[in-house]
Amino acid sequence: MSGITAERVLDTAQRLIQTRGFNGFSYRDIAGEIGIKSASVHYYFPSKADLGVALVSRYRKNFAAELDGILDRHAEASKRLKAFVELFRQTLKSERLCLCGMLGAERDGLPEPVNDQVRAFFQLCEGWLCEVLKNGRKAGELAFRGNPRNVADQFLSLLEGAMVLARSLNDPERFDKAASTYLGVLKPSTQE
Repeated sequence: MSGITAERVLDTAQRLIQTRGFNGFSYRDIAGEIGIKSASVHYYFPSKADLGVALVSRYRKNFAAELDGILDRHAEASKRLKAFVELFRQTLKSERLCLCGMLGAERDGLPEPVNDQVRAFFQLCEGWLCEVLKNGRKAGELAFRGNPRNVADQFLSLLEGAMVLARSLNDPERFDKAASTYLGVLKPSTQE
C-alpha cells in the first residue's frame, strides 16, 4: 500500500508542477487531492527537495525507456525524430508542459539537487538526439551543417519553447508547425 501511495503522491506532484510550477503547490494540495494527511506526504518525502529529486529521477527514467523504445521501433532517423516530437506533443495535448521545462524555468528557486536532476534530463535528451542526428546524417537520411550536438540543442530548445508558446496562446498548432518546420529543414535535398 505504501508504494501505491508514494506513486500517487508523485503522480499528483508531477501534474501540479506541469501545470503550476514547483512553487505553485504545497504538500497540503497533494494531500487534499489524494485524500491523505499532509504528514503522510512528508512521511514519503520529508522535504519538497526530496519530492522534486524523486519525481525528476522517475520522469527521466521513464523518458529514457521511451527513447529506448523509439530506437527499437524505428530504424530511420526521421521517424525517430518524429517519435521524439510526439512525446512532447502528447504532453502538450494533456494540457501540460514538459516537467523539466517547467522546472528549468524556475531554476533559481529550486533546491540544487532538483536542478541536478533537471540537468541530467536535458543531457539525456541532447545526447540521444545527437546520436540520432549523427547516425542519420551518416546514413544520408538527414542533412544539416555543423555539429550534431548544436543541432540537438537547437531542436530541444525549439520543442520546449514551442510548447510554452502553444500553451500560453492556447494554440497547439503552433507546436506542430514549429516541429514540422524544423524536421523539414533536416531532410536531405532531393534536388541535385
